[in-house]
Amino acid sequence: MTMTKRLNELRQERGEVIHKARQISDKAGEEKRSLSAEERAQFDAAMKKAGELKDDIAAEEQLVEEERALAASGAPAGHGGGENRGGESAEARQMSAFRSFLSGGVSEMTADERRDLQVTDATKGGNIITPQQFVAQLIKDLDNMVHIRKLANVIPGGTNGIGVPTLDADLDDFEWTEELATGGEDSAMRFGKRAMEPNAMAKRIKVSNALLRSTGLNAEDIVRQRLVYKLGVTQEKAYLTGDGNKKPLGVFTASNNGIATSRDVSEGNTSTAITADNLKRVKYALKQQYRGKAQWLFHRDIITDIALLKGTDNQYIWREGLSAGEPDRLLNLPLAESEYAPNTKTASQYVGILGDFSNYWILDNMQFTLQRLVELYAESNQTGFIGRYQGDGAPVLGEAFARVKLASG
Repeated sequence: MTMTKRLNELRQERGEVIHKARQISDKAGEEKRSLSAEERAQFDAAMKKAGELKDDIAAEEQLVEEERALAASGAPAGHGGGENRGGESAEARQMSAFRSFLSGGVSEMTADERRDLQVTDATKGGNIITPQQFVAQLIKDLDNMVHIRKLANVIPGGTNGIGVPTLDADLDDFEWTEELATGGEDSAMRFGKRAMEPNAMAKRIKVSNALLRSTGLNAEDIVRQRLVYKLGVTQEKAYLTGDGNKKPLGVFTASNNGIATSRDVSEGNTSTAITADNLKRVKYALKQQYRGKAQWLFHRDIITDIALLKGTDNQYIWREGLSAGEPDRLLNLPLAESEYAPNTKTASQYVGILGDFSNYWILDNMQFTLQRLVELYAESNQTGFIGRYQGDGAPVLGEAFARVKLASG
């Protein structure tokens, strides 16, 4: 089965599942009643299946893209390090040495490999700075996994923080003057600065020694995939709900340093449910220049509720994406979901956001260290790795976002 055929089958299956969910909802609507308990269970199950299929489609699309990139580069998948140094670039030798480090540790590396990886007395304990090629691929994989990273302004940085300039108060309007007059001096415009610091984060993973030493598997890929999963979950949680204290400031955290409460929209909602009228108010709470790049973000539980909502024309306001790469849409704007977005449906809680996420800035410290734990998991025939990353993130322009909030009661 080709990848293209697989993708088409997944999209078709998702369309059929959503069609069944719509039939359940439409039947209740035609009979002018709410869904019965049995119907609601069937509807929720169908929407959950649709969400799972959406994840499968995204994973398949990513795999197709990676295979196309690999084919375009003409590079075969690697299988570990070795002594062949003739004609190899410094980067290739460094990655070969790094794979030897992952599969066997410093003690099993050759003298040339230690030089290529710049192993010193301070690093022989199993703590090294990883090659930039590995870090670049890890960051790319994170971008694919963490939704906000795909949309945010990601800034590679060093060990020092950066100051983000902000326009705290804008110019007054222009004045009508005589042809040669210059107008009055403006005193309203005011700039500020928000500091972004490389906050430290560490994650530990365990990998089977049999996998690391397998000649048919690439130790680099195994370790990177596990690190990406662990780092990705932690980062996405922080970008969404982080409190900004030695970690990123999330979009669902009310803060004058990010998105203030003035960007909350609860009008039209009840204390336990979203309404179509509220979502329209949220959409038009954004200025036109932000709506052009805006995306919705919800938890799948909230999307399930939204899928039942209709506008005044009796048409559903949520539409599934059917063609390749096309996102689902809500009020004709792209919609994404995150398992870590808030989903508590009680009074005054945040349950979604709409925004131009290019106004969320992420600072990546490109120096990534990896520590290899040799003896700690010896009894289970595993090797531990601790990855240490530094970075930060925060919304830099609050008016580019509008949050969906439930009524206070």
